[in-house]
Amino acid sequence: MTPQQRSVYDEAAGGIRGHAPAPMIAWLQNAELAHRAQKLGELVRYQTSLPPYLSEFAILVVARHWTAHFEWQAHKKEALKAGINPAAIEMIASRRRPDFADDAQQAVFDISNSLLETKSIADDLYQTGIRALGEKGMVELVAILGYYSLVAMTLNAFEIGLPESLQPELLGGPSGNAK
Repeated sequence: MTPQQRSVYDEAAGGIRGHAPAPMIAWLQNAELAHRAQKLGELVRYQTSLPPYLSEFAILVVARHWTAHFEWQAHKKEALKAGINPAAIEMIASRRRPDFADDAQQAVFDISNSLLETKSIADDLYQTGIRALGEKGMVELVAILGYYSLVAMTLNAFEIGLPESLQPELLGGPSGNAK
């Protein structure tokens, strides 16, 4: 690594996560991009008004949408720690609508799927999101969806998958095996 790449990597590894995020492998080709992307990741994952069970729920929806195996497995563990029902996680994995813990979780699911699938949010769904999450929460949810789409696309484009010792849990999409 160049000194700039090493500095960015070390900063990420010493940050809130305690390690450099997986897409850093690719992002380091542009050290400034790596620096800014990982900082955005720290913000949207750890420093929003959304409780972890909602942000992790949204991240799982993104990982499933993109069939990003590494992202799915990493955030499945975090989702379980955040108290998300394992049955709901399995429903997302199989592209089915889960039962929701509350109205906020349902809003996150519906808004996430709407944006990822149709690239928009209907007015009534937007209002549901405002009632459940507030305006700040809605902005943060969209940021989470955008950031984790970047992560998923990076993982898929550069084939940053699972170690060969792990099997993909999601059907379809990239093989999930690291090269």
